Amino acid sequence: MHVEHLLQDETLGLHLLWAEHALLERRISGVTVTDLEEPARFVRPGEVVLSGLVWWTPEGGRDKADRFVAGLRHADAAVLLAGEETHGAVPGELIEACARHGIPLAAVPTDVMFRAVTDTVYLQQWGELSRHHALPESTRARLSRLIAQDAGPDAVVAAAFAHLGRAVVAQVLTPAGRTVAATEGGGGLSAPEAAALLADGTGTTLPVDTDAASPYERWYLHLPDPGAVPPRMLREVAEILARCQETWFRRRAAEHRAADGLGALLVAPGAEPARLAAALRACGLPAEGPYRVITADTGARRPGPAAGALAEAAAHAGAGPAAVGHLPDGTAFAVVHGTADVVSEVWPLVAACEPSVPLHGGSGRSAAGPRGLAGALAEARYALDSARNTAPDASVLSDATSLTSLDRLLTGVPPEVRTVYSRTVLGPLIDDASPSGAPLLETLKTFLACDGSWARTAEALHLHVNTVHYRIRRVEHFTGRDLSRLADRLDLWAALLCHADPGEGAAPAARPGRASTARVR
Repeated sequence: MHVEHLLQDETLGLHLLWAEHALLERRISGVTVTDLEEPARFVRPGEVVLSGLVWWTPEGGRDKADRFVAGLRHADAAVLLAGEETHGAVPGELIEACARHGIPLAAVPTDVMFRAVTDTVYLQQWGELSRHHALPESTRARLSRLIAQDAGPDAVVAAAFAHLGRAVVAQVLTPAGRTVAATEGGGGLSAPEAAALLADGTGTTLPVDTDAASPYERWYLHLPDPGAVPPRMLREVAEILARCQETWFRRRAAEHRAADGLGALLVAPGAEPARLAAALRACGLPAEGPYRVITADTGARRPGPAAGALAEAAAHAGAGPAAVGHLPDGTAFAVVHGTADVVSEVWPLVAACEPSVPLHGGSGRSAAGPRGLAGALAEARYALDSARNTAPDASVLSDATSLTSLDRLLTGVPPEVRTVYSRTVLGPLIDDASPSGAPLLETLKTFLACDGSWARTAEALHLHVNTVHYRIRRVEHFTGRDLSRLADRLDLWAALLCHADPGEGAAPAARPGRASTARVR
C-alpha cells in the first residue's frame, strides 16, 4: 500500500494538507500512534504516524512542531496523519514544519477513529496472505473463552502461540518498561531493558489499541524476532489483547470508585474508624498497616491521566495491594500497603511516557495504621504542592520528609499566600516605587545570611559598618521588627524566602532537600 492509496480511501475522509507527488508514491510499512512530543524512537521507516496533537500548544508552537516533524524525518516516516479533534484544526505551524522537512501531512476528521486508519493499512497489507497465516479457528475460540473468563494477559499470550509447535518469545510491555506478560523465555527484563526494546526499533512491536488506556498504561506486543510469527497473526493477537485490557479496565473502574470513597473519607474531618475499615476492605487493602500514600497531578492541561500514572507506578514497582482513585478536588492519589518507597525509582520512567506533560507527585511518611492515613495524605498533598511550585514545567516527585529546611518547607505554601506574606512583612522594602527599598533589601538579605554580623555584612557589601547600622535601623523602622530578636529575624528570613522564586532561597545558598526528580524532554 502506498501513501496515495491511503489518502484516496473515501471511507476515511483524510484531507491532504501538504505533500510532494514523489512522496505520495512511497510504500507504507506500518502504523504508529503517538502523542509524544519527540516520537522518533518509536517510529520505524516507512510508517504512517497518527497523532492527536495533544503534545502541541500555542505557546512555543512553532518550535514544538519543528521538533516533532524533525523527529519523524529522522525516523524516515512515510506520512503524518494529524487529528483535528484536539485543536479543531491542524495548526499552521505544523503544516509549515512538514513542508520544511518534507513529510506529507493529512488531517484526520474528528468523526474518524484512528483505529479505522490502522485497520485499513493492515488489512490492505495482510489481505493477500493465505488463511494459513491467520490464527486457527480453534485458537481464536480458545482465546475468546479466556477473555470471557477474565483471564489475564499472561494466559492470553501463552495460548496465542501454543499452536505453532515451537517456542515463541513475546512480551507485552508498557512504555515505562513494565512487563505486563511474557511467554516462556521472555520475562526477566529490567525496566530499562524493556523500555529500550520499544525504543530501539529492533524486533516487531504492535500497539495494543484501546481508548481506555492512559498514556502511562498503553500496552505493546513485542517480539524480538521479527520473523517468528506472521504479521496477520500478530495483529489478531494484539486485537485480542486489546479486549483483555478493556475487560481489565472495566473491572478497575469499580476499584477506582471504591478508592474515591476512601479518599472522601480521608479528607473529611473525624472519619469513623468503622467506616474507614469498611472503605479499606472495599479497596482490597488489609485492615492493618503500614501504608504509603502518594498523590499526583498532571496540571490543568491534562488532569485525567494522573491516576493512570500512579496505577502504572505502583504496578511497575511490584508493590503490594494498592488503591488508586481521586480525592474530591480531583487530585489523584494512591494508598499502597507496605513501608517501601515504591514509586521514586520508577517515577522518571513513568514520566517519560508523556514527556510533554509535567507529572508532579508527592509522598510522605508511612502510616502505621488506618488512623494515620489522613495525616499521611496531608503530608503527600503538601509535598505535591511543593513539587508543583518548585518545578512547574518538570516532572518531579517530592517527599514530605525531604522538606527539612525553612526554604524547602515554604515551597509547599501556595504562591498567593507567599506573596501576601512577603508584601505584608517586607512592606516598602519590595516597593519598586521606593528608591531606598532595593539597597535596604539587599542589606537585610546579607545581614541575615551573615548571621547578624555587622563586620561581615559590611565587608560583603563593601560598606562602612556605620552605614550597615544605619540601613538596618531603617529596615527595622519600615518593617516594625527588631533584628536583635531571633523571632523577628526568622519572620524576615521567611518573608525573603517567600519573595524569592520557590526553591531558590533568598540569600547566597538555599539548602535543597532530597527529592526524586525526573526532568523530561
